[in-house]
Amino acid sequence: MKKMKTPLRKCTGCGEMKNKKEMFRVLKTPEDEIILDVTGRKNGRGAYVCPSVDCLTKAVKSRGLERSLKVPVPDEVYEQLKRRWRTLNNHKILSFIGICMKAGKLVSGEFSVEKAVKSGQASVVVVAADASDNSKKQYTNMCTYYKVPLFFFSSKEELGQALGKEYRASLAVLDENMAKALIAKMEDAAK
Repeated sequence: MKKMKTPLRKCTGCGEMKNKKEMFRVLKTPEDEIILDVTGRKNGRGAYVCPSVDCLTKAVKSRGLERSLKVPVPDEVYEQLKRRWRTLNNHKILSFIGICMKAGKLVSGEFSVEKAVKSGQASVVVVAADASDNSKKQYTNMCTYYKVPLFFFSSKEELGQALGKEYRASLAVLDENMAKALIAKMEDAAK
């Protein structure tokens, strides 16, 4: 059986060659509108950029995006792309959290997270950005003491939806490899 080649594309921001599926495609439509092509199949001239806002900023500053699309990129379009970029990254992170939950490698809720951190099972802790100040302080102190990475992300409602619950203010990923992948996604989203 013949093995299929994975298509590679060059990021217009950092210049690295990466798998096409790992990158976002910025598209100039036949109507000269610049949009983010999530499907990667829309008609028009495209340029590929890594899924970090840093690469998008580099692509705009170095005019690499303009050269690839052969049209100037106005500031307001850049800001729209940036907002859409952050939304897509947040959805990717929430989807990955859902995958961790389905794999059984995640606990959620105050007592379960606290138990996982104190027993050394937690590899990373995520707390909702709209959690109370008291909760944030409690998790910050606990994670600092036990040397567990901590991130403040999204809202209680969105975290809950990702886990199939109504609301969740905190969660802990137990699997080390999944935690590394989540940390990488969170750090990319923070840039």
